[in-house]
Amino acid sequence: MTAAVCDRERGGLRIQEVPIPRPRSGEVLLRVRACGVCRTDLHVIDGELPLRRAQIIPGHQIVAEVVDANGAPALLAGVRVGVPWLGGVDGTCSQCVAGRENLCDFPEFTGYDRDGGFAEFVTARADFVLPLPEEMTDLQAAPLLCAGIIGYRSLRVAGVQPGERVGLYGFGSSAHLVLQVLQAWGCEVYVATRGSSHGALALQMGAKWAGGISDTPPVPMDRAITFAPSGEVVLAALASLRKGGVVAVNAIHIDRIPQFDYDSLLWGERQIRSVSNMTRTDAREFLALAASAGIRPKTTAFPLDRTEDALAAVRGDRIDGTAVVVPTDDAKRR
Repeated sequence: MTAAVCDRERGGLRIQEVPIPRPRSGEVLLRVRACGVCRTDLHVIDGELPLRRAQIIPGHQIVAEVVDANGAPALLAGVRVGVPWLGGVDGTCSQCVAGRENLCDFPEFTGYDRDGGFAEFVTARADFVLPLPEEMTDLQAAPLLCAGIIGYRSLRVAGVQPGERVGLYGFGSSAHLVLQVLQAWGCEVYVATRGSSHGALALQMGAKWAGGISDTPPVPMDRAITFAPSGEVVLAALASLRKGGVVAVNAIHIDRIPQFDYDSLLWGERQIRSVSNMTRTDAREFLALAASAGIRPKTTAFPLDRTEDALAAVRGDRIDGTAVVVPTDDAKRR
């Protein structure tokens, strides 16, 4: 099969032929129909997250169909499923037992610990594949599986309540889905972003205000969520808060948080919270919400043999919404 492979020694990404994987006990074999590109893929490929295997196929927003259910109950050949970032947990550590599987001490991540979806086929743990809303296309469903789910968890970590004022710092793949959730909850949304086209899209989608990262929103925020891998953005979000407000940092990696003044930025019971991974409960809740509220991502499709172009577009903030990799033959038929 054709796959985009990241090599620890050579670095970067290469399109090459590799064997079709074989499912182990408890796993299923899937034919990939679409795979969204996430900034975490860039962190893996660019070495900001050190590779834990000699080679890995990235990609963790996978829409696929079951080829071999391998005896898994309730999964039949041809059934469409989703595969998210969290690819497995041990189920026995103290975090899992306490219902915090997103903080599992021994997790497996799709496209990082186990091969992901920038390929024609992929295997996944049967208990970590997700049913997808039938009314969504493959392109629409793919970004929901990380950008959407982790964005939804960010809202929960921030403690967002219906009707509140919420600042979104960065407006890429995850934020444009979060905005739609906030609209469903009757919240006012204020967007700070470096890209003028991103700001225009936010206003078009119903944001109350859009400005630059260093601009001050016209009113204090109840909550703010950061999406950019930048510590300076965290401080900008913190500066926007009312007393008692919360910043949720939606990033698996950021450069550094600069030294800041406690009295003016954090005092007043303002809080900074990190967002780590997702749970299957998050996934089920968000996918149900996306279906009922009509949440739909803006996408741009790239064929598998142009995965590097898709990554470059995300790296350069040249995509409004989400870049999605699709099988090369499917892309030719579009």
